Amino acid sequence: MSKKKAFALRLNEDMLKAIEKWASDEFRSTNGQIEWMLMQTLKNANRQPKDKKDDEA
Repeated sequence: MSKKKAFALRLNEDMLKAIEKWASDEFRSTNGQIEWMLMQTLKNANRQPKDKKDDEA
C-alpha cells in the first residue's frame, strides 16, 4: 500500500456537511469518503494512479 501524505483542504461548510452525511451513510470516515470520491473521479477520467506492482513487472 502506498504512503499517505497529509495536507490541508479547505471546503465550504455546506459541502463538508454533505460529505460527512454521505460518509456516515456509507459507513466511512469523512477522510475515507473524500479519498473514495477522488478515486472514483480519477477512474472516470481514466487517470487513476498506476499500480506500483505493474511497474515492477
